[in-house]
Amino acid sequence: MAYTLETKVGEILKDIGAVKILEKHVPGISKNPLVGLAKGMTLKSLLAMPQAKEAGITEAMVKKVLAEINALKK
Repeated sequence: MAYTLETKVGEILKDIGAVKILEKHVPGISKNPLVGLAKGMTLKSLLAMPQAKEAGITEAMVKKVLAEINALKK
């Protein structure tokens, strides 16, 4: 099953291959203490948060990373 913007952060963090790709794009993200708070949230809901906008994280960026992760699953 492919990951989408509706996928919860916790689901992605259970996938070792996905975590490696996330770490490549955002080093340290999987070990960040705040990630624990986001595990039940979808990627789409994270994008809507002001902190994501302040960090310069865009939907296009997230979709690019998801495409890379989903390519591993094929």
